[in-house]
Amino acid sequence: MRRGWLRYSRLECVFAVTGEEGSHTILIPAQKSLFTDRYELTMLDGALASGLIDAKASYELFTRSLPNGYRYGIVGGTGRFLEELGTFTFNEATLSWLAEQKIISANLRAYLSDYRFEGDVYGHREGEVFTEFCPILRIEGRFADIVLETLALSILNFDSGVATKAMRVVRASKGRRLIEMGSRRANEYAAIAAARAAYIAGFDASSNLAAGWSYAIPTAGTAAHSFTLAHRTEREAFEAQVASQGPKTTLLVDTFDTANGTETAFEVAGPELGAVRIDSGDLVEASRRSRHFLDSHGATNTKITLTGDLNEFVIADVLARGASVDTFGVGTSLVAGYMPPGFVFKLVEIQDGATMRPVAKRSVGKISAGGAKDCRRLFEDGVAVTELVVARGATVKDKLEGSRKVTHQLVDHGAVVVDTSAEVARATALQAVGELAEAAFDLELSGPVLVTKVIATDDATSRAAGT
Repeated sequence: MRRGWLRYSRLECVFAVTGEEGSHTILIPAQKSLFTDRYELTMLDGALASGLIDAKASYELFTRSLPNGYRYGIVGGTGRFLEELGTFTFNEATLSWLAEQKIISANLRAYLSDYRFEGDVYGHREGEVFTEFCPILRIEGRFADIVLETLALSILNFDSGVATKAMRVVRASKGRRLIEMGSRRANEYAAIAAARAAYIAGFDASSNLAAGWSYAIPTAGTAAHSFTLAHRTEREAFEAQVASQGPKTTLLVDTFDTANGTETAFEVAGPELGAVRIDSGDLVEASRRSRHFLDSHGATNTKITLTGDLNEFVIADVLARGASVDTFGVGTSLVAGYMPPGFVFKLVEIQDGATMRPVAKRSVGKISAGGAKDCRRLFEDGVAVTELVVARGATVKDKLEGSRKVTHQLVDHGAVVVDTSAEVARATALQAVGELAEAAFDLELSGPVLVTKVIATDDATSRAAGT
């Protein structure tokens, strides 16, 4: 395989890949080390002056509360973050700019020129259920690894927020096919990440082609209202679409009148018509009328797709009112209506001589627990009930028979040791939500379905810095 740079700008580069299957170009952001906050580098300058920059340190990423009354969260973005670790470096152009802007000193410039993440990462597998105070990520390395804070938070807050919202939609849809279609409501990079996060939660396809290319996510989509409006009649538009895509295509029937549109779609495509899409009006009544017409004319296999500002509450409502629907298309509520989990990134222990000293915030409303911590999930009658968060060295008095380890090693000395694919994360999500009580998916209820029990550093001791 042959590779080469085609174009470079301050924020992105086009990378050419030539192999047995032909030539392709990939758009990737340049220098992720600048996808950060300035204070991370000014802290490093101070740590360099105080001699702490290479001190062993552990950081944890967690949330103090689930957002918006949610009952659970779904971890998204871990795979994307782990893939960034190996390329998180500072090139000469970046270092020159940082120096010119007087953001870093000459000494820090020299230090960052050799920076690579060489530590270990532990945490939840992507797709796993998370709840309050349980670290979904722990980075064990050196104090200098604080430079990863913003990258980790920006990826995991967004992706987990979308994945959690998407899972709520998945559960509300009760097995219907789901298409993610929120690209036009998001930043171009966020659109790809959102498609991946929704797929992890159980969506079946995305309208975003870059997501299909990057993560092997199935793609879907046929035509918008503009295609129909561009033709002199709706029939002409349908005839052109069927001529190019075949009768099994999906025809958008609500541009003028849904009932008439459905009849015209059937007349053009016949009983082999793949699907009709309804994007406006009373979705329940329109879908039922379309289903009745299609069935009465022998098109019993033609599917009905509903779209148009849907979310988990609307979907639950239209199903409760008897909508006839096979597929939902959901967009805005995923990429713009999601709730970020509010993950924070905190130092939990620092090298102090020969030992690792636990540290924790005591600020009112922002208390954290010191020491590196692992999580286990406790079950009753096969249902997950408690998240046990245990500081290293603490004494565990709970019965652990039948519990499940939630914290796993993800990176070993800088090398990723888990599969970061969306497919594996999707399987993890399916298993994890299957362990929750059915009440977790009741949209009328709020508050964590899992009880969090923290056995903190008050019960633990400092540990040897080399372990």
